[in-house]
Amino acid sequence: MGSSIESMALPILAVLGPSDASEEEKTVAERVGASAAEAGWVVLTGGGPGVMEAANRGAVEAGGLTVGILPTSGPVGGYPNAWVRVPVYTAAGSARNAFNVLSADLCVAIGGGPGTLSEIALALKSGTPVWCFKSWSLSPPPGTDRPLPRIFDDKEALIATLTEELSQRSND
Repeated sequence: MGSSIESMALPILAVLGPSDASEEEKTVAERVGASAAEAGWVVLTGGGPGVMEAANRGAVEAGGLTVGILPTSGPVGGYPNAWVRVPVYTAAGSARNAFNVLSADLCVAIGGGPGTLSEIALALKSGTPVWCFKSWSLSPPPGTDRPLPRIFDDKEALIATLTEELSQRSND
């Protein structure tokens, strides 16, 4: 056939953020999820409430596929949210953050607490690009040349740039 499994894989956008998200964070997450779905990307989240639920909702309402990497061994306490189409129960707690970013082609962090910070760090360590909207601000130690997250403070700029990036990567 000539095609590898890798060439058949769907591109994955991980949307990272807190369960106790603000209304602005949820609005941005929903738009990010919809943009990804419209470009043919799978939306992967931690599968819970807040930013995760909003991104999943945006993707499903735009006709996309969502995956929730869940910290639990079964449904509990808002995990998975109603918009997760493929729940992956890990029983791994916060360790599942590594699964989220290692499975992604691109990560978008929206707001966030310590869990989001850990995902950003794991993504940077693995070489997975990270874009941040009103999230953690990082600076490396002197003499370090590691790539840093791309920072967005304007939601319209984030959505426009993301839409272009996802479309371009889908066509590569």
